[in-house]
Amino acid sequence: MLQISIVGDTRICRDDFRREFDGKFEIEFEPLGSILHSSPARYTLLDANLTDETIILQLKDWLKRRPKDGKVIFVTDKASRLQDARAFALGATDVIHYPIDHRLLVTKLCGDSPPLAPDQPNSEPHGTPGVAAAADTLKNIFSSVAVGGPVDSPAIQSAGDAVIGEIEAQGLGTWVKTVRMHHSQTYQHCLLVTGVAAGFGQRIGLSRADRQRLSFAGMLHDLGKARIPLAILEKPGPLDANELAEMRKHPQYGYDALKASSALPAEMLDMVVHHHEYLDGSGYPHRLHGRDICDLVRIMTISDVFGALIERRSYKPPLSGDAAYQILLDMGPKLDADLVRAFKAVTQVDPQRSSTTSI
Repeated sequence: MLQISIVGDTRICRDDFRREFDGKFEIEFEPLGSILHSSPARYTLLDANLTDETIILQLKDWLKRRPKDGKVIFVTDKASRLQDARAFALGATDVIHYPIDHRLLVTKLCGDSPPLAPDQPNSEPHGTPGVAAAADTLKNIFSSVAVGGPVDSPAIQSAGDAVIGEIEAQGLGTWVKTVRMHHSQTYQHCLLVTGVAAGFGQRIGLSRADRQRLSFAGMLHDLGKARIPLAILEKPGPLDANELAEMRKHPQYGYDALKASSALPAEMLDMVVHHHEYLDGSGYPHRLHGRDICDLVRIMTISDVFGALIERRSYKPPLSGDAAYQILLDMGPKLDADLVRAFKAVTQVDPQRSSTTSI
């Protein structure tokens, strides 16, 4: 009889499992705190708090002892692709969403599993090579940083090149239309900003090397969000004051993670930590003014604001390119006026417009 080890302290209902699997499987329940000095069973279902860094580090070491043919399935929230990414980074062989579908669990344990989240067939924007490369790289970056791992700079560079090539070939409007289908709000935003920055750089005649820097930084600029609690990061509505204060720490978190795990050039780190700085000194985290903010950071800031305005969120539809551009104009002295004027040509990204295929 197949034995399943069910590990967790909170959401897994023992009575439900016993009723469902009585006579079919041998079920063993273990609290999370009791397993760390043992080894994973051949079949393990694990429900753990993937926002707790202490638990994450303990699980990472524990899962290294998994049997060669063992399966470890994490229980995650359906709406959170970041939890899925963290689970796989720790060594999960698969994930299943809460509330648990017992039939799907058996399929994942005993046979070929169906696609993850089959009710969301368009949740991953893999319709084009550039978007696919950037999305996959983002997942790997966030997963690695979430568990204290390094950043794969060559992979980011390669994905950035793919973004630039796709923007050149297909136009920014096509990129935006595809990226807006992404399920994860954080990944969607990073992909939008990466494309917008690359498209803006192309429009104003920047060298390919500078466009590579922008696309590279676009993928990394919100890396610090990997250390923001998921309840804040994926909240389906506006943040309150305390949540906003925590969210505003993400540029520093991203800088700290990159500084500790990679040897990136100073201009890359500058774009990551300062993409929320404004020329009038009202930004964060360092309240820089005017000349303290370099041109590439100014471009990244405009791209970041515009990307946030045109992205699709659960609690609001995306703004049109024209409406988003008007907000940039209304920000006045916060942004570089010359760059904002030049940015006008990049803003026609709405799918219904004929100009969306070119920039």
